[in-house]
Amino acid sequence: MINLQDIKDAGETIRNLVKRTPLMRSQFLSNFCGGEAYLKLENLQITNSFKIRGALNKMLHLSTEEMKRGVVTASAGNHAQAVAIGAEKLNLSAKIVVPRSTPKVKIDKIRKYDVELILYGDFYDEAEQKAMDLAKKDGLTYISPYNDRLVIAGQGTIGLEILEDLPSVDTVIVPVGGGGLISGISIAVKSVKSSVQIIGVQSEASPVMYESLKAGEIVDVEMRESIADGLFGGIEKGSVTFEIVQTYVNDLLLVKEETIRKAIFLLWDKEKQVVEGAGAAAIAPIIENKGRFMGKTIVAVISGGNIEDKLFRNILASESSEAQPKS
Repeated sequence: MINLQDIKDAGETIRNLVKRTPLMRSQFLSNFCGGEAYLKLENLQITNSFKIRGALNKMLHLSTEEMKRGVVTASAGNHAQAVAIGAEKLNLSAKIVVPRSTPKVKIDKIRKYDVELILYGDFYDEAEQKAMDLAKKDGLTYISPYNDRLVIAGQGTIGLEILEDLPSVDTVIVPVGGGGLISGISIAVKSVKSSVQIIGVQSEASPVMYESLKAGEIVDVEMRESIADGLFGGIEKGSVTFEIVQTYVNDLLLVKEETIRKAIFLLWDKEKQVVEGAGAAAIAPIIENKGRFMGKTIVAVISGGNIEDKLFRNILASESSEAQPKS
């Protein structure tokens, strides 16, 4: 299991290579829920996503032999960009497998780097299996987006920053896909301040971690198309994140797709933040159930900002003042 020292060590390893992102108070959300609501803006991170933290921490720990052989990864898009940057900084060869459904904005960003991009499968799970097969076939090091202790420790540095900037925090809301982000944050936060409530959030369209927790084991579930593509896909069997979430996370909530769309609009309309579906999911529980957060000091982790321009414009156009939650 990852511990607090692992996360502190990760912080030292990546300190000069990533941004310390702002923690911004949201006047609108604070007024709306009757609490103190803050946004941890990882959409302003390098590559506009938190993923760079974990990917760099992992890659900087590769052996000389592993660096010579190169790396491979699977991604819904944001982790791929992080690995591509790491490969460029460390002069490694890298193969990156993404599903064909990956948003064009993410594919275009990956193509800016000197990596081999492979479009494979309709869903993340197929891309993940392809990347694992390539790792075995070509002797490459597979860099998981979530099922890796060094990756999780890197993501956990967000938790340390939250505590340093807002010691009074009592609730942290984190988007959940494979669970790497919430695993790192929950270990960091709970190790320092055990009273903090860690709440995960998934879309109803892709509830793999939610259903797995209910079942007591990692399960496969039917998934529908989701605007939160960064949270889409299954969880690798035996993933260390499942046990961590079971141990450290207080609750995992499902939110509606329409609420995530509304969250994207509100984050732009009220805070002028460009946020993708996965990142906007962090404020969706507040929109759906503001009473739960009354009187709380909340941090919502806005995990990424890579959203297609056309989709973003469509959401802004379609969400009117009538669609906003009423105070």
